[in-house]
Amino acid sequence: MTKRRRGSRSARPAGRPGRFEQLVERALDGIPSPFADVLDEVAIVIADGLSPAQREENELGPDDELYGLYEGVPRTEYQADYLQVPNRITLFRRALEEDFPDPQDLMDEVQVTVIHELAHHMGIDDDRLEELGFD
Repeated sequence: MTKRRRGSRSARPAGRPGRFEQLVERALDGIPSPFADVLDEVAIVIADGLSPAQREENELGPDDELYGLYEGVPRTEYQADYLQVPNRITLFRRALEEDFPDPQDLMDEVQVTVIHELAHHMGIDDDRLEELGFD
């Protein structure tokens, strides 16, 4: 879960996909190994902001925002008899676009956020991510 540093802003009008989605695609194309190797194991979802369920499950207040969120079962916890649930990373458009208005900075942060969340999928916790320089 990558936390946002500032408050929220109203969303873009619906039905105008484009720049953000293209930036996400370009950012995903630049993900390095070993993280790129597991991209096919997760769905990348774009949402304007957190859902009420996501806020509750992650104990976030009404003013808390995230850049991204991994939801699923990490690879290190797979079991033979375990029913596999789709793993997903949600990128939160509003928080990212507000905090990174420059397109290159936005693409860089999307890449950092996806790597952070993929690391959780790989079983790497926040402390280890910080040690590796991916905080």
